[in-house]
Amino acid sequence: MSRTTPVRSIAALALSMLMLALPACSIVPKKEPLSLYAPEAKVTPDPSWPTVQWQLQLPRPHASELLDSPRIVVRPAEGELQVYHGAVWAEPAPDLVQDAVLEAFEDSGRIGGVGRRGTGIAGDYELLLDIRHFESDYAGGSTPNADIEIVAKLVANRTNMVVATRTLHQRVPANGTAVGEVTRAFGTAMTNVVQELVGWALVEGEKYEKANPPPVPAMPKPAKP
Repeated sequence: MSRTTPVRSIAALALSMLMLALPACSIVPKKEPLSLYAPEAKVTPDPSWPTVQWQLQLPRPHASELLDSPRIVVRPAEGELQVYHGAVWAEPAPDLVQDAVLEAFEDSGRIGGVGRRGTGIAGDYELLLDIRHFESDYAGGSTPNADIEIVAKLVANRTNMVVATRTLHQRVPANGTAVGEVTRAFGTAMTNVVQELVGWALVEGEKYEKANPPPVPAMPKPAKP
């Protein structure tokens, strides 16, 4: 009997440990599946936009720490910020905005060259963007609005001067409270903001370019015979 007691004790101990482990496993929360959303800006070039020969650099837009993340921010009441659960942007807001603006300039066919900073394009101008709002805002109502506000500064690189500044703001009501409806409203708001931004930058940059033409390089003196 003394030979079997240790075996039974070990078996009982193992069973006890297994029973303790089962409840511990059951309380581990399961990860919710995430839905990815990417609002699309569908910009149509305006016939009034000028065709320019200068080039533009587009640095990554600046945003607060909360907006500079994939989380979809919602403002249920004044002074309160939350995030939607189970849903995220495909990229942080600054990257969504930068991609949309870059694509709109490229597709416009109205500019000599455009690219992100650090991609090798020698930009004559830089377009600095500060994202102040990029959230779903209930604003006291029962359905939210897609709220986007961006401050844009166009800088001439050869003089390091701010050529023009503009605040672009769009509030587009969603057709419901579901996240899908909210992100569709963001697509409309993005389209409106980017459309206005691209046209404004082309007009203001060309206006400055004509008023302040770059210096003409001096012709080399002919060699003496």
